[in-house]
Amino acid sequence: MNSFKGQMEKYAGVYSLLLTPYNDDMSIDFKALEGYTEWQVEQNPHALFPVCGSSEMTKIDFEDRLKIAETVVKHANGKPVFATANLCLGSKEEQIDEVKRMSATGVDGVVFVTKGYAQDDDYLVHYMCSLAEHTELPVLIYEFPGFQNYKISADAYRRLVETGKFVGMKDTTCSMDWIKAKIAVQGESNVLQANTPYLFEAYKAGARGVIATPSTCGTYMLRKMYDAFFVEKDIEKAEKIHRFVNVFAETVDNGFTASAKYMASLGGAKMNTYTRTGSSINDQKKHSLKVLHDFAVSEGLMLK
Repeated sequence: MNSFKGQMEKYAGVYSLLLTPYNDDMSIDFKALEGYTEWQVEQNPHALFPVCGSSEMTKIDFEDRLKIAETVVKHANGKPVFATANLCLGSKEEQIDEVKRMSATGVDGVVFVTKGYAQDDDYLVHYMCSLAEHTELPVLIYEFPGFQNYKISADAYRRLVETGKFVGMKDTTCSMDWIKAKIAVQGESNVLQANTPYLFEAYKAGARGVIATPSTCGTYMLRKMYDAFFVEKDIEKAEKIHRFVNVFAETVDNGFTASAKYMASLGGAKMNTYTRTGSSINDQKKHSLKVLHDFAVSEGLMLK
């Protein structure tokens, strides 16, 4: 397997999770996805992550997942793109084919979900390493809550990191004890935090980036927080921004992903609020999001 040791900084930072826009007939609106990708690039993330939980990937067939990745790559303007490559529930051969075909879309890296195997460290490590043999790209690990038993142990993470193939993970444990345990063994990889309430504490503990649901419509503020903490070294400023990020996340999470689509549309991304998961928002929720959006703009935490 290729080794990506010594490239920690290349894979750290703020990753934008991408939503999936739909047409009136609930087919994927690829034209809207093009514009939304370009809009996300304007928010200045370090990388883009389509084909994820926020994109409703379990509701999208494999061919469309590939097309989503290809579309995002074409409109990423040079931003690195990572996409989930082991979602199918078929045979090992089918999963290997999925890894190969996703790797061929032009993405810069692939993402492996833990697949419900996290209670058996030996099997999980063997499974992920065996899949990684079929791609030349770096791999991110994703504790995707869509499968049960998804929380990977610190020891299993350490063993994967030591191969040099796995450059980081999206931690979704929502526990500072678990987060710190992974940070302690991250070595040259990057623990990327998904839990917004603990984001500031995770940064202080040594996490090296964020992949969280607010990035679907609020990447700009997450980047400002990241830069305040890691670039400007202004910890007080980063903490202040985090207070708003937390409020933003709590508001958007109610009705997600429809709420995130509406918030993105307020910022200039052209999409409706249709979802395949059944989430929806009413006029009161839209008003609440508009108030939050306008306040964020007034405080320089959103672009529009």
